[in-house]
Amino acid sequence: MKKTKTSGFSKPGLLLHFLKGSRHLFLITVVSMFALTLLEMIPPQVISFTVDTVLGEEKSSLPDFVLNAVYSIGDRTFWQGHLGIIAIVIVAVALLAALCRYVSRVYTVRASETLVKRTRDLLFSKIQRLPFSWHMKNQTGDIIQRCTSDVEVIKNFISEQLLSLLRIVVLLILSLYFMFSMNVMLAIVATVAVPIVITYSVYFRSKFSAIFQECDENEGVLSTIAQENLTGARVVRAFGRENDEKEKFERQNVKYTDAWIKLCRWLSAFWAAGDLISGLQIMIILVLGTVECVRGNMTLGTLLAFISYNNMLIWPIRGIGRVISEMSKAGVSIDRIAYIMNSEEEKDGENDLTPPLSGDIVFDHVTFAYDKAKVLDDVSFTIRGGSVFGILGGTGSGKSTLMLLLTRLYELPEGCGTISVGGVDVRAIKLSWLRKNIGTVLQEPFLFSRTLGENIGIAKENITLDEIREAAKIAALDETVMDFPKQYDTIVGERGVTLSGGQKQRAAIARMLTEHATVMVFDDSLSAVDAETDAKIRASLDRAFGDATVILISHRITTLMKAEKILVLDGGRVAELGSHDELIRLGGIYKKIYDIQTNVEGGDDE
Repeated sequence: MKKTKTSGFSKPGLLLHFLKGSRHLFLITVVSMFALTLLEMIPPQVISFTVDTVLGEEKSSLPDFVLNAVYSIGDRTFWQGHLGIIAIVIVAVALLAALCRYVSRVYTVRASETLVKRTRDLLFSKIQRLPFSWHMKNQTGDIIQRCTSDVEVIKNFISEQLLSLLRIVVLLILSLYFMFSMNVMLAIVATVAVPIVITYSVYFRSKFSAIFQECDENEGVLSTIAQENLTGARVVRAFGRENDEKEKFERQNVKYTDAWIKLCRWLSAFWAAGDLISGLQIMIILVLGTVECVRGNMTLGTLLAFISYNNMLIWPIRGIGRVISEMSKAGVSIDRIAYIMNSEEEKDGENDLTPPLSGDIVFDHVTFAYDKAKVLDDVSFTIRGGSVFGILGGTGSGKSTLMLLLTRLYELPEGCGTISVGGVDVRAIKLSWLRKNIGTVLQEPFLFSRTLGENIGIAKENITLDEIREAAKIAALDETVMDFPKQYDTIVGERGVTLSGGQKQRAAIARMLTEHATVMVFDDSLSAVDAETDAKIRASLDRAFGDATVILISHRITTLMKAEKILVLDGGRVAELGSHDELIRLGGIYKKIYDIQTNVEGGDDE
């Protein structure tokens, strides 16, 4: 299985990808909005006809084919005596417009929520396939913020701003058509406002974009601080860090607030400029229109219709500016989501293997670094299949890194040595097969907010209670759980906070044992367990899984001393390798640690 790079999404391509499944809903919305816009064009023409032709004696500005249809029903005298019909027409048009508006809004909501669901599903699925190294480089709070707030921004942009833009375009075309047919001079005055609004909107957009990104990034940091404090509440209280964490949150909150205040200042200037331009345009139209009526170049009905169309036009024009300004925020959010969607993910290669993993595990001249900080330096050793192998080393010596590379949570780069199981390079083994057959209990076990039974049985489908209890017995947990009031139905708090450290470790061990893995790795996972329980668990493992390869990583010599071979790491290099007796005779690092832990050194024999 190889780690391959996903094809990159462009912004439009990413939006189209997210829109699959909701395009037909948005199409219905667009059609209903188009119909609504056409219906809104009718009342001003009806009012113009009524004022100029029915109540006055001016020629209507309606197209000839429309006038012919109207006069086929009755002449001017007929319409003077049946003004109620005109009122009914206006009401009917209003009802149809209301129906179109209802359909538009209903389908907008359906389409936008469908879009949100698909987007979040795709993001969650993508994140699940991203490598462990990616998760280590990205803060949880920031990832959550991208999958929540940024998704909402995109939804609002598409469902509100983008659809509004389509409506604005149609409204502009129709309004300007009627306005130019009524009075060219006034129509030109009305049109002049369009490039002005677009120009200052583009100017403000350049300002908004950087500030929107600053707000998003500060929100991500704020979310991370909150998330860390909520999940690490016990640590905060245990060390009396409440005030320090509160001050840290408040400092970040001030940055976040200041960024939004700065943004609001620019938004206020943007909308104030829009109000000024809109007010001036309306005033000029009203003054010039009145002059045109006095001069006889325009009828009163036509002026009323023109003003109606202008009012329809002025808000869409400002809407263009709003869309442009919102586009800045949406652009930032799309970029942040695209970062996730375009990140490299793990995929099975066509020729990946599923070999038996019961053979020898060989680390051959393995060198590895995290961001250029070398952790392992030319490490070579062999773990005999079916044996118990111990690893000892100080903090940062690379013990856990060995197992991360073995399970390919981190990939070993080409040219940095090889890791093989039964003679097969782990990079050529199907990843799901590799991790299924190498059970790992991590140094910091994670338990979900579910029942204890669900946590233990999470690795195996259709697992029975008897199987769960059997694994728990081997992990020396069953007796403890049976003393709980709800036994295996006991709800485990978030991250296992309702259990002690030793209980969490034993629950994680039981969870791993349900897989019946060929290779079992215990990464310092017995550190919170007392020595007696430690010995009991190891004895149970030997009885139940005697043919499995067991790798013990520990600081406790008593946990490692019965291993067939023990590897001692120092500064990322192999310092010592041998059995307990051999290492004791060697008199090196292992012997010194053994003496300290057994109190040989320190004067106890005085």
